[in-house]
Amino acid sequence: MKKIEPSDKLKDLPPYLFSSINALKAEAYKKKLDVIDLGMGNPDLVTPKHIVERLCDTVMNHQKTHRYPQAKGMPRFRRAVSQWMNKRFNVDIDPNNEIVTLIGSKEGIAHLCTTYIDSGDLALFCDPGYLVHYNGIILAGGQVHRVPLLEENKFLPDLKSIPEEVAKKAKLFFVGYPHNPTTAVVEDKKFFIELIEFCRKYGILLAYDNAYSEVTFDGYRAPSIFEFPGARDVAIEFHSFSKSFNMCGWRIGWACGAKELLYPFENLKSYVDFGVPTFVQLAAVAALEGSQDCIKQRNEIYQRRRDKMVEGLNKMGWNIEPPKATMYLWAKLPEQFLKMGSLAFSEKLIKETGVVVAPGVAFGKYGESYVRMALVTHDNRFHDALLRIKKFIK
Repeated sequence: MKKIEPSDKLKDLPPYLFSSINALKAEAYKKKLDVIDLGMGNPDLVTPKHIVERLCDTVMNHQKTHRYPQAKGMPRFRRAVSQWMNKRFNVDIDPNNEIVTLIGSKEGIAHLCTTYIDSGDLALFCDPGYLVHYNGIILAGGQVHRVPLLEENKFLPDLKSIPEEVAKKAKLFFVGYPHNPTTAVVEDKKFFIELIEFCRKYGILLAYDNAYSEVTFDGYRAPSIFEFPGARDVAIEFHSFSKSFNMCGWRIGWACGAKELLYPFENLKSYVDFGVPTFVQLAAVAALEGSQDCIKQRNEIYQRRRDKMVEGLNKMGWNIEPPKATMYLWAKLPEQFLKMGSLAFSEKLIKETGVVVAPGVAFGKYGESYVRMALVTHDNRFHDALLRIKKFIK
């Protein structure tokens, strides 16, 4: 019998380095080691009560919401998104034609690649970056050009360094700030003007990942790409409830942009999924229309955790600037561990201390020499984590 093989596209994906970390984590649990998991960006804080109550009421008392939803998203949800975008960013988004509901932004990003990339097409990936940006391109049959995000450039892509022949061939460019995993934000808004002009010049679709727009500190305000002129000609923006409202497991988000750019994406999704359950969409409406105090309160918790970890790590020889956004720390390894590499460091740290961090190389080749720490465990655990890391480094 001929061996049944998966697609070449799936084989072309790089090894999933988190698998190694997850295996070691599972091994640590089996050994009853006290694991402190700072590896995955999986919020430990609960979904706000008013959102949960809306879901429960809808499921119990509105049984029509148990039926198939609209793939595009129900009008009620899209109106709420439109109003929230206007209030939050002062941009006008047509709820009828410029919003598509997503089963989380990760799903939407992967399907956007399928929508716009044919076999052999070139796409630009900011490296290091969110893994589905890269994987989505490969699974759609595309070719990846890595755009380095370097510390000396504040982890922003150097658009002038992209070769002319590459820019002319590129169809899609993934960019997103606040940035995962580097925690970088854009301080000089000229960057957005230059980014939009770059995409307009070469006819590139800009996929702007704004999943962390509501996780910010120290007075920083994350913008929408649509606050800048010309963006509607080239951009689709992604948002997620996962980080904004601690709704990771609910799987809901949205994409927005000009009708001409969004319609092919909407059309593809109508072929492959039925969309988000209606009762989840209505709970998300409660999130958007209800008090936003829960966001402020959540950010205060993350900021407190950030300050504790940054202070503690810097005392032991790390060199970390407090990030102005995201729920992560992006930390360059202390000098004595640079030759070891981020994966070996992360594996050794788990085995010897039970503290889980994500190796930077898992996010791309330019993530080497860094680790990402997610601030997603109870406040009193960070003291223990710091003690263990200090002992490990010594």
